Amino acid sequence: MNAKGLNRYVDDLLRGRRPKGFTPDDFEAAQMRTAIELTATREHADEPSPGFLDDLHARLAEQMDDEPAATQAPPTWLAANRRQVIVGTSAAATAAVAVDRLLGAGDGDDVDVAQDLVPTKGAWQRVASSAEVPEGAMRPFDLGSIVGFVRRVDGRPEGISGICTHQGCKLWFDAPDDRLRCPCHSTSFSKDGQVLAHQLPISPKPLPALNVREVNGNIEVFAPPSGNQQT
Repeated sequence: MNAKGLNRYVDDLLRGRRPKGFTPDDFEAAQMRTAIELTATREHADEPSPGFLDDLHARLAEQMDDEPAATQAPPTWLAANRRQVIVGTSAAATAAVAVDRLLGAGDGDDVDVAQDLVPTKGAWQRVASSAEVPEGAMRPFDLGSIVGFVRRVDGRPEGISGICTHQGCKLWFDAPDDRLRCPCHSTSFSKDGQVLAHQLPISPKPLPALNVREVNGNIEVFAPPSGNQQT
C-alpha cells in the first residue's frame, strides 16, 4: 500500500469508519502496531473515551427513536495532525522497544535511549586491543548482543551505540565527513552520538553511550552475553 492508501486507512480509523482491509508490509505493520502500543500505554487507556460514549449514546438514541441522529466528523486539520503523530512517532517508538529488548530489560523497566546503555545482566567483553584504537579513530564492533563503535578521547576510551534510534538500522562511519550515517533514512550523528541531520517528521534521539573500560591492553564493553562475538 502506498502512503496515500495508508493515510486513508488511518483517516477511516480516526473517523470511526470501518477501514478497507489490506495486507501491510513490515514497515506499515510496525507503524500500526506501535500506534496501538502507544495508545495502550496512556493513562486510563482501558477506559472508554468521552467521544466514544457520546457516539454510543447517539447510536442508541437513533435505534430507539428510529430517527437519524446527526453526527459530526472531526475537523480535517485535527484528523491530519493525529495521523502525523501516529506515523511520525511509530518508527521511533519501535526503535526504543528494540533497544529495550537489546538490553534484556524486563516488563516495567525504564530504558532511556538518550542515556547510557548499561545492561542489567552482562559481562565485560573485549572489542579491540588498545593499539587498534588510537586517538580520534572510530573502531566498529559487533558482539551479537550490542553493535557499536569505540574511540579514544584525550587518552580515554569511549563507546557509542551503532544502531540508529529511528528504526534500528546499523550505522556506518563516514570518515571523510567525520560522522556516523544511517543507510535507511538519511540521518547522521556526530561521533559522540548527537543528531547532526535528518529528514524525518520527528528528530530521533541521540545515540546512547556504552560502558567502556581499558584493561591489560584491551578495550572492553559491558554487554549482554552472546555466543556470536566479533571484533
